[in-house]
Amino acid sequence: MRTAHRIRHQNGLNFLTCTTVGWIDIFSRAAFRDIILDSWRYCAKHKGLQIWAYVIMTNHLHMIVNTKSPYKLSDVMRDFKAHTAREILAYLHDRNKVESRREWLLNLHKFFAYPKRHSQDFQVWQNGSYPIELYSEKVTRQKLNYIHDNPVRAKLVSRPEEWLYSSASNYELGHGIYDVHLLWTPFDEDGGWFFGNVPGVTLD
Repeated sequence: MRTAHRIRHQNGLNFLTCTTVGWIDIFSRAAFRDIILDSWRYCAKHKGLQIWAYVIMTNHLHMIVNTKSPYKLSDVMRDFKAHTAREILAYLHDRNKVESRREWLLNLHKFFAYPKRHSQDFQVWQNGSYPIELYSEKVTRQKLNYIHDNPVRAKLVSRPEEWLYSSASNYELGHGIYDVHLLWTPFDEDGGWFFGNVPGVTLD
């Protein structure tokens, strides 16, 4: 596995990026964005996933995440991507679901799986999640702002909190479509505040 794809600190805070193959705009549909949210909720309940910030764009998503021990973040992300890929493909294959791009999307997902045709017929996600360890408050805040500004940079909204599938509204308004852990709340159930009790994280 290439270093760019390796999560070194399995329970520490990481900035992750997941991108669709070919940068396909699959998440321009709410049904597919909701598959992501449902999977996160399951992973939070059963796999120790904690999400501190996120944004779902049309063809990629960014997250600030960690997992609680004994769960490993790399295992959770592997399962998350595998499950969401199955759900997305199941939706596309279901003729009772409304999707005007069905054949086009299936053909693209099949095309990108072609080099791996011996092991899979379709591929939804690019390999890896390009983890960046968040080792200081300064770097963490930079990534938080980067995540929330994504829809503004794409000229989809004028203010970050206006993008429904983002944690910007959680930070600005106190609520959002997905309940994240805010960066100033306890990092784990044993207590200890976010920047005061995270291995490898130091205050700048």
